[in-house]
Amino acid sequence: MFDYLRVRAVVPPVTVADVRANGESLRARLREIGADGGIAVFPELCLTGYTCGDLFFQQQLHEAVRAQVEMLLADSRDLTGIYLIGAPLRICGQLYNCALVLGRGRLWGIVPKTFLPNYNEFYEKRWFASAEDLPCAEIFPAQLGLPGEEPIPVGSDLVFTTPDGLRFGVELCEDLWAPLPPSTLLAMHGAEVVFNLSASNETIAKHDYRRALVCQQSARLLCGYVYCSAGCGESTTDLIFSGNSLIAENGALLAENCGEIATDYVLAADLDLGKIRADRLKNTCFRDCARVYGAARAYRSVSIPIPLSSDGTLVRPAKHPFVPEGAEMRTQRCLSIFRMQAQGLKKRVQATNCKMVVGVSGGLDSTLALLVAAETAKLAGIGSENVVGITMPGFGTTGKTYRNSLALMRALGVTVKEIPIADACLQHFRDLGHDPSNHNVVYENAQARERTQILMDYSNRIGGIVVGTGDLSELALGWCTYNGDHMSMYAVNASVPKTLVRWMVESIARAELFSGCKAVLLDILDTPISPELLPPDARGNIIQQTEDLVGPYELHDFFLYYMLRYGFRPRKIAWLACRAFAPEYSPREITRWMHEFYRRFFQQQFKRSCLPDGVKIGSVCLSPRGDWRMPSDAAAAEWLREVEAMTGAQQGCE
Repeated sequence: MFDYLRVRAVVPPVTVADVRANGESLRARLREIGADGGIAVFPELCLTGYTCGDLFFQQQLHEAVRAQVEMLLADSRDLTGIYLIGAPLRICGQLYNCALVLGRGRLWGIVPKTFLPNYNEFYEKRWFASAEDLPCAEIFPAQLGLPGEEPIPVGSDLVFTTPDGLRFGVELCEDLWAPLPPSTLLAMHGAEVVFNLSASNETIAKHDYRRALVCQQSARLLCGYVYCSAGCGESTTDLIFSGNSLIAENGALLAENCGEIATDYVLAADLDLGKIRADRLKNTCFRDCARVYGAARAYRSVSIPIPLSSDGTLVRPAKHPFVPEGAEMRTQRCLSIFRMQAQGLKKRVQATNCKMVVGVSGGLDSTLALLVAAETAKLAGIGSENVVGITMPGFGTTGKTYRNSLALMRALGVTVKEIPIADACLQHFRDLGHDPSNHNVVYENAQARERTQILMDYSNRIGGIVVGTGDLSELALGWCTYNGDHMSMYAVNASVPKTLVRWMVESIARAELFSGCKAVLLDILDTPISPELLPPDARGNIIQQTEDLVGPYELHDFFLYYMLRYGFRPRKIAWLACRAFAPEYSPREITRWMHEFYRRFFQQQFKRSCLPDGVKIGSVCLSPRGDWRMPSDAAAAEWLREVEAMTGAQQGCE
């Protein structure tokens, strides 16, 4: 469903040279996972054990392998998946270290290992020939002592395809360590997922190196990469094998076994082929490489008529795709982004030789912008007094936000300026003939534009630039006043979504980057998100809460990420959201706010077409000079029709 593929790395218990016991173990694993579809990969030479040594030359071993392969084929006949099994095979008079691709009772292809390690603790050339030495491109089952009449493709040049449109390739262990891995050319010929049957022994620090290698290869090839390594049942005569298996997707590690030394487990994940295909569609370098290097060697397509679509029950995406999971990683990422913002602003300040002017409301966005400006002053060595914070209390300003804005500016040591806007707005209403008791869009936007006018004019007066405070989420929804808070001279938060702004302020507070600011920053974090353009209630509390009007930002950021980053259709995004946010939001709530998201996103594009400069810090950006070019009068009808079709209580999750 929705281009998901369930993959597994299966590490069974192995008894070295006991092929029958190993075959029984493999068949048991096939039966356990067989009804669940997908593709399962087993370790290199798992039928015999990788550490058989010169026993690989024994005819008894070869006969046992033949018998077990025949039984595996028979057991797979009624199963729904594809299985990749490691075994030694004699082909055309030579012995090869092979991956057998089987399913539904048939051996669909054989992929021998290309690069054989023969250094340090490895002696594979003693026993095996390379795929490059193959004298044939196919072999008949009878030549292997197996039943069947259809020829079996053999080689490292095989790209397997399924009725679902999946294309995958196979390589073995050392192939990945080579300067030009076979998987690179497999990807150039269309393979979207690469499976690696491995028997990688463990040494100090190799675990981290292996993880980096797998993730980098999946990132470089824009593919899924499933790496399955032999477990600790292998011989320990000279080596120890850890059973370290990994599943990566476009550079992100989806799953890895927990134990340092492990065996007898199944590692599962659902690969999102939609992400892979979206990135390949956009990445011009990938297309260029495929054109240049793909033509260097012809590859064969092997069709396997076994549908593999996953039902997606394992999928539970992160609620906040812009925010790293895990406190330590989140803090590191937030502080790294903060430094990027400050370095971007520093360059602009040095280029213009200007002071920095920030409108400070006591809310999260302006707080982050002010912190960036203060850090920029440090980096540029110009002193915090060159940052001018202006608080502009108006009709909706509450005592809490007013006090916090002043407290933060004083704690940072910036220049503090207070310019109330109420009288100026009332005069403006008189000039317009607007009744100030009518709290409509004129009432609200006049305040936003008055504040921007003050910031712009004051920056002219002192020779400064206005540092923008608006964030990525507000730009996506158009929740900003055109030529009001929409405009600045450098927008430091333009690529930071609302769900991340909160964590950034908290990370800065906890790290105590600015002495004496922690308490006020934590109090600001406790303030509801609001433009404060409507008068507070009788108790002085904020009554205008943004998320009551436009919807939860965590949902909108979720929609934005999957729409812009991967171009997913509304139905898939809703399906993901139902899994990420259950039970906080019902399917009906999700589709309701999704409709609002698409309506506003299309309607408000004109505001994004004339954005001020601002540094990109993540994978999603709405700058018209960067990632996003869209006509301001494009119609949202196609997207809204699909959302409207998801009207039932459950349809958003189907």
